[in-house]
Amino acid sequence: MKLSRHQQRMGHKALIFSGAALASILCLFPFYYAIVTSLREGKDLFRISYLPDGLNWGNYLNALMESGIARSLLNSITVATLTVGLCLLVSITAAFALARIRFRGRKYLLFTILCVSMFPQVAVLSGMFELVRFMGLYDSLGALVLSYTTFSLPFTVWVLTTFMRAIPVELEEAAIVDGASTWTIITRVFAPIMGPSLVTTGLLAFIGAWNEFMFALTFVISSGKRTVPVAIGMLQGASQYELPWGTIMAASVIVTLPIVGLVLLFQRRIVSGLTNGAVKG
Repeated sequence: MKLSRHQQRMGHKALIFSGAALASILCLFPFYYAIVTSLREGKDLFRISYLPDGLNWGNYLNALMESGIARSLLNSITVATLTVGLCLLVSITAAFALARIRFRGRKYLLFTILCVSMFPQVAVLSGMFELVRFMGLYDSLGALVLSYTTFSLPFTVWVLTTFMRAIPVELEEAAIVDGASTWTIITRVFAPIMGPSLVTTGLLAFIGAWNEFMFALTFVISSGKRTVPVAIGMLQGASQYELPWGTIMAASVIVTLPIVGLVLLFQRRIVSGLTNGAVKG
């Protein structure tokens, strides 16, 4: 039996909604089960149940007060914020040079920047460690800011350069006629137009610095200077054979909520920045 166009459209919509629902369940279920687990204690942690038995906030209080997650949260916020600020400051000036100034080897330099972003962290760990030690930043938050900025810059420079190329040259020429300096052009003309792209690259740099584990574990040894991923990884129970799963899940939920909030807050600018900055040019 041949289906009508209306039936075909309804079938296509049903297929799309079914796929979207399945993808949403697969993405949200681990986070939901982490919340459910964080509200349990004792033997209930090992009982399979998909619905919370009650609202037991003991694990959250233990994670924040006794396990030092609150201090690690402050460290992560400090490191991620400084990383984003340095990345955007250096990236927007570098993007201006690569997009607006003509010089020999510009394309090869931009290609090299893109290739650098593909290096895994473990490949440069020893070299970065020697640099951090030489600069006297070992066992300090400055070591993490330096390493995170180094790894975030290639991506941010690439995205902002591609976005800046799409801005009409007439805007820059009009600013030059009015007597604007290069820094004024960057901050007063380009920066407002590049708002979505700046938000996108800044948020991705923030997420990368927030979730990074290897450098944070290698360059910082003091418990009071640990970031959240390392602090969660170091959580221990009453004995060496016990893992405080409830506290770990509670800490994981606490750490995830700021990222979820930022993504929901800037979701429109993120989509606009990715489409305009990565497709045009």
